[in-house]
Amino acid sequence: MSARLPDVRDQGGALIGPQLRALRDAPVEGISRRTLLRRSLGLGVALVLAEGAAGSVAFLWTVAGGGKVKVRVGTLDDLVLSNPGIPIRDGFPVYLQAAKAFAVVVDPKIGRFVPGIDEHGEGLLNVRVLSQRCPHLGCRPNPCLEDYWFHCPCHQSRYDRLGIKPAGVGFGPAERGMDRFAVEVDADGVLTIDTSRVFLGPLPIPLGQPGVILPRVPHGCT
Repeated sequence: MSARLPDVRDQGGALIGPQLRALRDAPVEGISRRTLLRRSLGLGVALVLAEGAAGSVAFLWTVAGGGKVKVRVGTLDDLVLSNPGIPIRDGFPVYLQAAKAFAVVVDPKIGRFVPGIDEHGEGLLNVRVLSQRCPHLGCRPNPCLEDYWFHCPCHQSRYDRLGIKPAGVGFGPAERGMDRFAVEVDADGVLTIDTSRVFLGPLPIPLGQPGVILPRVPHGCT
């Protein structure tokens, strides 16, 4: 049912202050101003909740497998064949674009990945997979062929080939080692990386103490 607007014009056809207020407060098309504001507010809240729900669904879909959470890499032989010229078997890190990570053979003498599950990415399966993000400010450290260490080009943080940060200001400002991903290796030696499970790197260790691999040459790639 429509409500008629009050006649609020004076004899000359102009609107004056009290009449404007009457017009503003008058019902329009059967809906009061208060009701209109209430419904507008309710619609706005509903839109915000809908957007939040959509974001949550998108996040859960990615974690549950809608995104590329687990990345199948292949065997050590597969990595060597697909990266000619990189001394992967000697323990040099190889970059994996699909996982945004580096894979590193822990003990080159073993010569293969060991089947099993490494829930915290510690290197238990003769392979450690390191996040490409420097723990300092997120730049990508690059492995150096001269010393087999990682060198961050942004603020000069350095890590050994397994992502361990040596202690001391001489090795850059990062406060921990490179972060690791959980991995698994099946019975055929195929490596799979779970990029949804990342674990913080350990605190720095003084150079020369157990746990830090010495560089092959001093001051490599400088």
